[in-house]
Amino acid sequence: MPRKQSSSRNRSYKQRGKATPRTPSYGMGSLGETDTHAMKTQNPRKEDIEELVSFLPYLYADGFSPIKEWKDSLDPAYEDIVLKFFRVAAKDCWCDYKYSVKEASEMIRNEELIKNANISQIKTMLTYCVRGERFCEGHWDAMIREGYIRRLLERLSTILKEIEH
Repeated sequence: MPRKQSSSRNRSYKQRGKATPRTPSYGMGSLGETDTHAMKTQNPRKEDIEELVSFLPYLYADGFSPIKEWKDSLDPAYEDIVLKFFRVAAKDCWCDYKYSVKEASEMIRNEELIKNANISQIKTMLTYCVRGERFCEGHWDAMIREGYIRRLLERLSTILKEIEH
């Protein structure tokens, strides 16, 4: 007689003791407050925004190339300023631990969304930019060269001006 399969696939999320899948919402999330969309991390403070925005003139200087050379034709050797930028962008205050790669990919390609993005949305897109290099060598280069990082930093610059006024 065949044995009955006891698979966790056949049980609901609650029966397995896991949270149910969520539909993301994009609340405004004030600076320094807890962001419920991004798994209860602190939102960036004014100083955190200033730190990221300070990279804008370096990453987009005339003639700047994010990659020094390709090692073994597969592994990019990034300029130090690029490595430093992505270390800062990987800080906890910028991470969205529950981001969806597909959703973030669509968001970052939507220039109108970026022009009006709130902190929570920027965190989602920055997380996509930071983590993409793990899965695709040269991802950081593409994010910089194609202007995605520029648009995010320009939006953060606008938010910074709004905070100051």
